[in-house]
Amino acid sequence: MLQVRDLDDNLFGEGLTVHDGQIYQLTWQAGTGFIYDQETFEPLVQFFYDGEGWGLANDGDRLIMSDGSNTLSFREFESFVELDRVDVYDDQGPVDMLNELEYIDGEIWANIWLDDLIVVIDPYTGWVTRRIDMTGLLQDEDRGDYRVDVLNGIAWDAENERLLVTGKLWPVIYQIEITPVDDA
Repeated sequence: MLQVRDLDDNLFGEGLTVHDGQIYQLTWQAGTGFIYDQETFEPLVQFFYDGEGWGLANDGDRLIMSDGSNTLSFREFESFVELDRVDVYDDQGPVDMLNELEYIDGEIWANIWLDDLIVVIDPYTGWVTRRIDMTGLLQDEDRGDYRVDVLNGIAWDAENERLLVTGKLWPVIYQIEITPVDDA
């Protein structure tokens, strides 16, 4: 059954994660977040934070939030108080424009806004351990008459152990399998 929960016209919904029967949602620039009942979509709590809200995930113990910079913040579920933060780097320096987040098997997966790239991040050190190139994923024949935008959706289906990706205004969702590149 499809359910919809509209936001006020002055809010732009962004990061979203589900934990313990509740849906946590950020807004892009309003500094306002919401907690909803997962079954009914009824609002339970409204909370506030400084800065922009881009991506949201959780590791079961904490919320993980991106704001477009190279910093990820870890937050408390009930109060949204910041508990910790980690700066994300690779061998080229800071990795910014961290956007959509997903927590998969002890790692944080993030797409890089305006790029066809997903990075896999060690949540303790902030080090990028892998890069996944999504270039060419959305084929011309899949676009149809849609005005598509950037790669911007990562979802992990733990029950079926499958990774799903999509983008803003994309008419399709892809199930992908990550295979290592042979450097030989």
